[in-house]
Amino acid sequence: MLTKAKTVLLLTMVLFFLAAFRQNATAPSSGPEYTGDAQLKFPEHYRDWVYLTSGFDMSYNPALQMGDHHMFDNVFVNPEAYKAFLETGIWPDKTMLVLEARGAEGKGSINQKGNYQGTDVMGFEVHVKDEARFPGKWAFFGFDDSKTAKMIPVSADCYSCHAAHAAVDTTFVQFYPTLLPIAKSKGTLSAAYQKEVGTPAQK
Repeated sequence: MLTKAKTVLLLTMVLFFLAAFRQNATAPSSGPEYTGDAQLKFPEHYRDWVYLTSGFDMSYNPALQMGDHHMFDNVFVNPEAYKAFLETGIWPDKTMLVLEARGAEGKGSINQKGNYQGTDVMGFEVHVKDEARFPGKWAFFGFDDSKTAKMIPVSADCYSCHAAHAAVDTTFVQFYPTLLPIAKSKGTLSAAYQKEVGTPAQK
């Protein structure tokens, strides 16, 4: 027969697990949200998402010169999409990738060489997979100080560049060091990317 203390402990544990289950069941999705006029709402808590990589002074246009201005870009992805990619090597519907651009700082505090990221954000770009909404499945949105943004027209160079050079599903997984090996192992690298880097196409 259970003692009173054991009964109380058992009830406490049951209530704890029920609360945890309800919290997980009602946890909000981190997928895309839109306004009534089809603008994307900025994902305010993207910094709680999964960090993928940082680039420094990256440019896909050889004619573009940064001059004396240097830039970091940081990429984050919503947790649901990240988990699915780990399992399959492809991005699921409702994937959101946020590119955060920050100015690079040089000498400051005790730093005497190299660069570190400044506190000011220079801009954001969000790459969204929403198969029912976009004819090409993916769309780009550029944010500055606003909380919503219109879709960048499909005539913009970013669409054709990603389609021609992306390692996986129009995304530059080739620059995500922890995900590229997964895509290789799952056989999801695009034929165009494999040709670009001289890797035999996987069967």
